[in-house]
Amino acid sequence: MASTVAGVEHMEGETAVEKTGRTASVVVSTDSVSGPEGFGWWGDMVGRAVMPVSLASEHSDHFKGRATTLELVHTEISAFSFSPMSARRTPEHIRRADAENYYLFLVQGSPIGLEQSRNNTLLQAGDMALFGTSQPLACEFQDHGRSSRVTMLRLPRTAVPLPSRTTDRLVATPLPARTGSGALLTAYLAGLREHAAHCNPTELRRLGAMALELAVTFLAAHTDSAPAFPAESRQRVLLARINAFIDHNLSEPDLTPATIAAHHHISVRLLHALFQEEPETVGATIRRRRLERSRTDLGDPRLRHRTIGDIAGRWGFRNPATFSRTFREAYGVSPSEVRTAPHDKDDCAPR
Repeated sequence: MASTVAGVEHMEGETAVEKTGRTASVVVSTDSVSGPEGFGWWGDMVGRAVMPVSLASEHSDHFKGRATTLELVHTEISAFSFSPMSARRTPEHIRRADAENYYLFLVQGSPIGLEQSRNNTLLQAGDMALFGTSQPLACEFQDHGRSSRVTMLRLPRTAVPLPSRTTDRLVATPLPARTGSGALLTAYLAGLREHAAHCNPTELRRLGAMALELAVTFLAAHTDSAPAFPAESRQRVLLARINAFIDHNLSEPDLTPATIAAHHHISVRLLHALFQEEPETVGATIRRRRLERSRTDLGDPRLRHRTIGDIAGRWGFRNPATFSRTFREAYGVSPSEVRTAPHDKDDCAPR
């Protein structure tokens, strides 16, 4: 039998919470909550982390849920996995608490039925859609033999330079995410979640701003009148594209400023100019990320069967001797020392 719980403002009791790496990434789950209490705890968590809602589920007696949130400046990226359920946000919920946010989300599991602002849609895996906290909504996470999974990016209304009436027309409508700015946005969010542990707070602040800019660009492409972005915003979007390209091509030995500039149809001079306000140059960015991926692999027990040369080659280093020298210059220890020593990311930070 289905049971219902209203989302509340505060979470009570102990939960499975862990900090991941050096970032403000938090994982919570129902694993530490027994039986039916897990569903009540999940409703409280959703009310606090996203917005107050009423939840119902045929799986309330054995409900399972897990949420991972990467906290950024002015936004966060959250990944949710949970048993099938339904959610309702009523005018009463809105009167109780409205942070005036939009959420752009990607469906990755079972289909989701979403209704808001007279729009009604059924979203399949790979679809992207938008909903807002300031209007009532109904959401059905369907049971197709697998858990529901979504990745969400919070967009404060104040961060969306589009008229509210324009953005509100986009809620509960399918937004193509497989091509163009949609494909770029999903790849960027996935890359940011995967590699955030290697980023310092300054990087995360800028990468979070880029995520917002990409999301706004994506939404503007689906409106009749796209906003005129200032030059600074256009540069951040271009930087986000470049950073995503670098992350996805680190294994290519020929990844250089020249190839990056050619791929984005800009000059090498402009590429270097874009990075003048960044903490490091283009070449230093490529080298650092390659070293960080190599360091992670060297400390992974599952990769002990790979030689140090294999790992170096995997991340674009052609010459093992050059890799070893560059690695020692960056971390003060050799790759073999990292491989044989107890691994702790924080004990092996770049100089």
